Amino acid sequence: MSDLLTWYRSYCRVVETGSFSAVAAESATTQPTISRQVAALERHLDTLLLQRSTRALTPTDDGLLFYQQARLVLAAVDSAESLVGRRRSEPSGRLRLACPVVFGRMHLVSRASKFLQRYPKLDIELVMREEFADLVEEGIDLAIRIGEIHDPGLVTRLIGTTRRMVVASTAYLDANGTPNHPGQLSAHQCVLFTRISGGEVWNFDGPQGAVSAQVNGRLRSNSSDAVREATLGGLGIAVLPTWHFPDGVLPAGLQQILTDFEPERLPIHAVYSSRRHLSRKVRAMIDFLADEFSRHVTLAPLHCQPADTRQG
Repeated sequence: MSDLLTWYRSYCRVVETGSFSAVAAESATTQPTISRQVAALERHLDTLLLQRSTRALTPTDDGLLFYQQARLVLAAVDSAESLVGRRRSEPSGRLRLACPVVFGRMHLVSRASKFLQRYPKLDIELVMREEFADLVEEGIDLAIRIGEIHDPGLVTRLIGTTRRMVVASTAYLDANGTPNHPGQLSAHQCVLFTRISGGEVWNFDGPQGAVSAQVNGRLRSNSSDAVREATLGGLGIAVLPTWHFPDGVLPAGLQQILTDFEPERLPIHAVYSSRRHLSRKVRAMIDFLADEFSRHVTLAPLHCQPADTRQG
């Protein structure tokens, strides 16, 4: 049926334009392709539809009759597709969204109400944990991941940037001194965030360019909340996302250090499986979060890219 509809459309446009080449240009194909489609339609109908000459293409009597009826068929098909498209144009169903615990609590839960008001036919199921979810195995529609992604089985879109700062408790600094250069961190206890910080090497952008520092510590965790609490408790120096501290206000007893050296910024990606087409509900959430984060000073991306255009 799809081939027949293609032949119908090509034939009707040939009658209307009087030219195979004009229809080919409209359809981003070749003149021989359009000619073959019309010839195939003639074989299917077992009749000659066009009189061909070096100067013109003229419909036969059968060709003119068929053209008039074919236009009605195509109009009905277009109307049906438009009707169904309008019904499906509004995102609906349940969206399973995976995200890191702290980031989700601070930046997704607070935005859920606005999203759900905008899309009344959608529900959200938040799957919050520090470990990366297997999107296909767990039926996850979309995941938010912080840091570089090197999995070829995932489609990604940059929706934000994580800015970070170096912090330590006043008690720790009073007891151990305050470093004024990343190179001095090797002499200190550091609290390591294993999911993001890059293990035992921290990278900075300083006044003279990029700087890397070898660090070590007796406590490490995959939870940024745990790193924050350990740092507050005086266990060492840590690198934490600025979004941990709303309005840039640090809790009492915690202070920022190495202010001339900004820790490497990390991308925030919206991620979905390459095995799935981009559904309307997933596209809606990606576009929503990209817009929301662009308005947030500590989350705005350094640059953006369009979502994959595949639909499903």
